[in-house]
Amino acid sequence: MLKIDNLHAEIDGKTILNGLTLEVPAGEVHAIMGPNGAGKSTLSYVLGGRPGYEVTQGSVEFNGQDLLDLEPHERAAAGLFLGFQYPVEIPGVSNLQFLREALNSQRKARGQEALTGGEFLKLAKDKAGLLKLDPEMLKRHVNVGFSGGEKKRAEMVQMGILDPKFAVLDETDSGLDIDALRVVGEGINAIMRDPAKGVLLITHYQRLLEVVKPDKVSILSQGRIVRTGGPELAIELESEGYDAVMADA
Repeated sequence: MLKIDNLHAEIDGKTILNGLTLEVPAGEVHAIMGPNGAGKSTLSYVLGGRPGYEVTQGSVEFNGQDLLDLEPHERAAAGLFLGFQYPVEIPGVSNLQFLREALNSQRKARGQEALTGGEFLKLAKDKAGLLKLDPEMLKRHVNVGFSGGEKKRAEMVQMGILDPKFAVLDETDSGLDIDALRVVGEGINAIMRDPAKGVLLITHYQRLLEVVKPDKVSILSQGRIVRTGGPELAIELESEGYDAVMADA
């Protein structure tokens, strides 16, 4: 589903990704862990098409398409979702307005009919309930005045509404308390655990993985994958730290 081959990328002339190779087939949740500055967020930005990140070498294939040849909105329409470590605030735009426009824009790009107002409201309420987010919060401006946990729940509601084929989630557990962490983790499972979907889950900590239970775990260091294993690799990292584990890589 997602195939990254020898990917090199830089920002402001500084190389961040340095020959990263990774493949995530359909039906797999693949966790990426690594120390600060390893290139985890850069990887998510490159996949999402954020301006300023220049790919200098390598390729990324998504469902048979050249992902790097697509504009960000085309990547979204193709089924790629990017969850941010720090979701942005959009004053003056309600969540409902934002999400309805986003969903119907993607449906139009796929040749599907737009949802009516009633159909969309039902879908939004269903997904908000799944993430235990008060539906009234969807009437508020996007992320304005939201706590860290509320922002992450709202972003997972967005993912549920857009129903992507593949999700790249950049430190979704950042800023979550124990209860919110479980709700968000269970939401990821409910929305994305599907034989036809895939997830690249970037995290620092093993605690989210206790809920989501990835199929594979990879360590990213100095811009490339240095080790891949099963869920037990995250437990090893938690107990021994990056230096000890990467010394064996």
